[in-house]
Amino acid sequence: MEIKRIGSQPSAEGPVDWFTGTVRIDSPFKGSEPARVSGVIVTFEPGARTAWHTHPLGQTLIVTAGCGWAQHEGGPIEEIRPGDVIWFPPGEKHWHGAAPTTAMTHIAIGEVLDGKAVDWMEKVSDEQYQARD
Repeated sequence: MEIKRIGSQPSAEGPVDWFTGTVRIDSPFKGSEPARVSGVIVTFEPGARTAWHTHPLGQTLIVTAGCGWAQHEGGPIEEIRPGDVIWFPPGEKHWHGAAPTTAMTHIAIGEVLDGKAVDWMEKVSDEQYQARD
């Protein structure tokens, strides 16, 4: 058994190559082989968002606070709120982040395949992000 105490690991800033705006990432768990699941808690300030990306084995988001938006390629921008659980199938191009005026926090759970959990792509443009307004 392993217990990671709250505050025992520092928060990290979301890398500018993968995020737009102010994003804080906390990494409370990452499985050691043969396990392949990992999870992060991500807090997006208003207007902050991920770049477009995919996951080789899919991704589950659990919204815990605030109000956010999520979109898969070709689909509408959907509002997401606390308690919502979002599933992106393997290989589905998508992004997620905060609404323009409200921060949002979610737990992101994914699995590693061949050493990789995510494939990052181009950033979501302001025009794409504002298409929901």
